[in-house]
Amino acid sequence: MGLSALDTNVLIRYVTQDDAAQYRLACDMVAGAITSGQPAVVTLLVILESEWVLRSAYQYDKAQIIAIFSDLLVSKNLFIEDETVLVQALRLWETRAVNFANCLILAKSLAMGCSEMFTFDKRAAKKLPNCLLLGP
Repeated sequence: MGLSALDTNVLIRYVTQDDAAQYRLACDMVAGAITSGQPAVVTLLVILESEWVLRSAYQYDKAQIIAIFSDLLVSKNLFIEDETVLVQALRLWETRAVNFANCLILAKSLAMGCSEMFTFDKRAAKKLPNCLLLGP
């Protein structure tokens, strides 16, 4: 058996523990992945969607979400895609009044070798380094 990835709804159950039966299934899945010698994979897309779900559906604030994602980063049970990109995005988001999505997109773009990111989002262009406003 190869690598196993978590969907957003599994990760949400895993971190919020709001449904006991689904939480146990998520834990069993992660434990099974570890037993097989491979941590469960969490993609950046799942991280992005999880931030939105935690903020909008669960009313978690920025500090709570940063703490959750920081815990995921140090977990031996999970493999986070582009871990350094997530670390950079969290650092940007922690100190700036911008959306997490903008921070993650910028961090990924810079990691891919881009020197800047263009946007129509005036707040992002003002608050994020290497983020340039396209147009007036």
